[in-house]
Parts: sequence; structure tokens; C-alpha cells
Amino acid sequence: MSWRDERGSITAFVAVVATALVLVAGMAYDGGQVIAAHNAARNDAERAARAGAQLIDLDHLRATNEPRLDPAAAEAAAIQYLERTGATGTATVSDASITVTVTRTQPMLILPGPDRVITVRETATAVDEAQP
Repeated sequence: MSWRDERGSITAFVAVVATALVLVAGMAYDGGQVIAAHNAARNDAERAARAGAQLIDLDHLRATNEPRLDPAAAEAAAIQYLERTGATGTATVSDASITVTVTRTQPMLILPGPDRVITVRETATAVDEAQP
């Protein structure tokens, strides 16, 4: 058997290894971007919830000695915070707590596939524990 009989065998090996390396690099990069999107959405949700939790209904607090959020003002403050940061989400108020859900999309830049965009949702709740 001469060296001419094995012509092209290295090329196939290199093609397989190169493809595997690109896929591993894609998983590392795109996976890292998805994790970063989750963290950013969680941070935005927590900060927006804290912004809304500061808006106590003072009339109700003075009358009943129980803390309760002003629903319209708390929701508006949370949504305004999200708009300032460029995030999208929803806010709902229930008595002394506010829950904010943030949605982000993260495109997959390297990995192949039919769905090249990942949608990330994170929720945070802040409870106003004001003491009269």
C-alpha cells in the first residue's frame, strides 16, 4: 500500500473535527449569551419591582396602620423603570406586593437550527414591609 492510496483521508478527518469545534464554540458562546440574558432579565425585574414597592398608599396607611401599595402608581413606576432600561415586561400589584415579569429575546448567533431566537422570562416580587 502506498501513500497515494490514502489520499483525502486527512481532509475528511479535518472536516469532522472542524465542524465539532465550531459546534462546541457555538454552544459555549450562545449558551453564555442565554445565561447573560437570564441574568439581565432577572436584574431588570428585581429593580423594577423595588421601584414600584416604594409607592405606598399613604392615605390607607394612615387610616388603617397597614401598608398597601398604590396600585396605579406602583405599576407605573415599575413600567417606567423598564422603559428607561429598554426592557419589556408587565407589573401587577396585590396589596403590599408587586410582581414584575420581564421578557427578553436572545438570538443564537452560531448554533444552527430552525428557531434561532430564545425568549427569556424572569419574574421578581417585592413586598413593601413599611412599619408605621
